[in-house]
Amino acid sequence: MFTFAARFLRSETGIIRVDVKNVLGRDIPAEIENYGRVKPYGGAFRLKPENKLLSSLDEAIEKTGLKDGMTISFHHHFRNGDKVVNLVMEAIRRKGIKDIHIAASGLFPCHDVLVPMVEDGTIRKLTFSTIAKGGLTAAIMDGKFREPCVIQSHGARARAILDGDLHIDVAFIAAPCCDTGGNMCGIGGKSNCGLLSFAYADAAFADKVVAVTDGLTSAGVDSVEISHDHVDYVVEVDSIGDSEGIMYGSTVPSDKPEKLRIAEMVALLLDKSGYIKDGMSFQTGASSIGLSVATYVEKVMKEKGVKGSFCLGGITRYLDGMINEGLFEKAQSVQIFDIDVLKTLSKSLNHIAQGSDRYGNPRNPNALVNFLDIMILGATEVDLDFNVNVITSSSGRIITAPGGHTDCAAGAKIAVVVQESIRRGASTICDRVCCITTPGETVDVLVTELGIAVNPLRQDLVKALEGSGLPLMTIGEMKALADAKATAGAGELKTGGRIVAVVEYRDGSVIDVIRQSATE
Repeated sequence: MFTFAARFLRSETGIIRVDVKNVLGRDIPAEIENYGRVKPYGGAFRLKPENKLLSSLDEAIEKTGLKDGMTISFHHHFRNGDKVVNLVMEAIRRKGIKDIHIAASGLFPCHDVLVPMVEDGTIRKLTFSTIAKGGLTAAIMDGKFREPCVIQSHGARARAILDGDLHIDVAFIAAPCCDTGGNMCGIGGKSNCGLLSFAYADAAFADKVVAVTDGLTSAGVDSVEISHDHVDYVVEVDSIGDSEGIMYGSTVPSDKPEKLRIAEMVALLLDKSGYIKDGMSFQTGASSIGLSVATYVEKVMKEKGVKGSFCLGGITRYLDGMINEGLFEKAQSVQIFDIDVLKTLSKSLNHIAQGSDRYGNPRNPNALVNFLDIMILGATEVDLDFNVNVITSSSGRIITAPGGHTDCAAGAKIAVVVQESIRRGASTICDRVCCITTPGETVDVLVTELGIAVNPLRQDLVKALEGSGLPLMTIGEMKALADAKATAGAGELKTGGRIVAVVEYRDGSVIDVIRQSATE
């Protein structure tokens, strides 16, 4: 602390003016007209960079004031390689804190160690946008959580955080590269995940934010994604995740004839309906059919000399390759799905990190999904009203979550669902889906190996495809063909009366519910 010698002078007007000497001995008025109160110079290094580094996660939990019943959040860019969720929850459990609500953007089998924490009361509820089938999904179906879990899309999660519907007490953010002040990004350390996009809203709106890193740097963070002014504390741990885990699930195109036929039909459909053109924007997920569609679309673009504007969403090596070949100008990236892209990301000028608010928040007029031309969607099952289920199996058990499915379907100019008509011997086209994820009014086309069914709401597409030579049919006709091929019926799950999960649509309204598995 600095002290300053003060003296009182009477001015010509008779008003007493207070002067102080700064550390250099200069007389400085305590207040200057039309400037305000003066802070005297106290030395070149009076203000130093803030060091927010703590000794452990235990100390961070104490400093944030985390207590029973609070909501904490995590992001899922490491996917099945994440270690931060488990590290934090183990520390919380050791302290005897109970009834925690985990609001994670995504959860994977690596997080199945949380199940005993559900059983002992440490965790009461989950909110998520992405989940993989495993111990946690089984725990939900078995009714182990004290409160119904909440399933949201990526855009719905961002909207809920910004609107205050989802209040986060403490956000724990896995930071591959971080300084002692909390500036962080998804690359530059020993454990890289590429981006931190799904944590942007958490960092901005959580009451307290803790950066958890194994890449503490004193050399500066080259490309800051989340700024120090959003971060309260920093904790260094041995490892925050395994980069290989970002490739969990399907990451290569299919070589199955049925799936390749679907992909080729989609490319022809998009071409003949006028969507493959200069300036087009495009998104497809990392499913084997979706990646196959990307390869066929790439072929058409090259043949026609088309250059698109941007790819959107989770970026695979195939989309990245299309950018590198000049087929798209850039990637509006919210996630990296491929270790090969991760290795070159820091050198790329064509990847622009976008948070989930900009990606798909329905309240955001600048949401990128609203500028998306083509979206390729997967499905577990589709019904005669084009409603899509991706959350549960046909027997009603949770297998995944919507991610950006509903956001892109609502925003894209053409939303195409791709799926095989038969899965495990049963038809994937039904009278009524087991759980509605995406409403049929936002789905434009269903393509299976049997042919193409256009939603009757899109008469413009029906007319555009007249005389195209493509195998067009109604969804009822497609269902009849699939039923004739089926060798098994859809599985049946006995459910109890208790609601174990609530499916929220983008605006926070409830589009469906999931009920507990009944015991025999």
